[in-house]
Amino acid sequence: MIRNRVKRVTSWFVLAAFLSPSMTVCSSAATLDDLKKLEIICFVPSYLPQEFQLKTAEITYDEVGPDENKEQRFPLYSVEYENAQNASFSIESAREGIGDRNLMEDEENAEETEIKTPLGLMYLIYRPKGKEGRKDEIKANWVEDSNMKMEQAKNPQGHPTLGRFHGFSAAGITVAEFAKIVQSLHPIREDKGATAAAAQTSVLKIHPKVFSMINCWISDSESPVVTEINLDAVEKNGNEFNEDGLKQDGGWLQFPAPDTGGFMRYRVLESKGSHYKVEYQENGGGTLTTASIIGFSIEKRNVQRSGKPVTIRVLRVSSYDQK
Repeated sequence: MIRNRVKRVTSWFVLAAFLSPSMTVCSSAATLDDLKKLEIICFVPSYLPQEFQLKTAEITYDEVGPDENKEQRFPLYSVEYENAQNASFSIESAREGIGDRNLMEDEENAEETEIKTPLGLMYLIYRPKGKEGRKDEIKANWVEDSNMKMEQAKNPQGHPTLGRFHGFSAAGITVAEFAKIVQSLHPIREDKGATAAAAQTSVLKIHPKVFSMINCWISDSESPVVTEINLDAVEKNGNEFNEDGLKQDGGWLQFPAPDTGGFMRYRVLESKGSHYKVEYQENGGGTLTTASIIGFSIEKRNVQRSGKPVTIRVLRVSSYDQK
């Protein structure tokens, strides 16, 4: 089951992995401080196994496409950490022209798994088989950052500007150590907007089921369905919007669908005053997870209820993009 999911994640990549080196120019050695100066998101771990130290950091620039502005520069980064026994953990990034990183999937001695991380579910392949013991090689599938998700939602056929894919690899460590490292990943440059947006997840306290009302059924085509929702009613109607099982999972506020084993969840991408943008995901209990980017504002509105004027808080949808 996991093998199929890994393949599905990467099946749309259009160029083979060996083409990637031809897509970058101007390679240069760098420091972690240099990475902080880049506009793109550069991930680094806050946890590393004992004696691991930074070995290399590098900045490269992706080639400009024939239909792109020739004046633009598109930085990429890579970092590698290592210990004296040559055990290592590395991160690479890409903008376009990426291929499947799981090149050992047909090896008999390789095994696949998935782990939860702040970047979402991460699919791994490693060898030799078995969860215990140090591995000769561990590779995670490409993971897109929040910039990439937003740019793809706005223009699925466009070239990413700030969005990047990130790939994580290791050798000589256990799967558990690898998981601990990637669970500690964070952007090296503090993004005050993103930090504030993430903090708003708990401040908003919007039930994920609210966003499911905005989406149409997967068999239908027209969204958003509901464009204004009474948040005061949502908070008071505990039967329809009960909080049993509601939990914070990293940047996601998640609610289970107990009848199917699926889930509804969202995370805040942008927060400016009373205006927000969230990524909402829904899973019906199978392998398919749908996603959408929903922009909205929280406003006060006067309505008549039982013949008397009342002021209510409403969520008003301002933008919707199906991923």
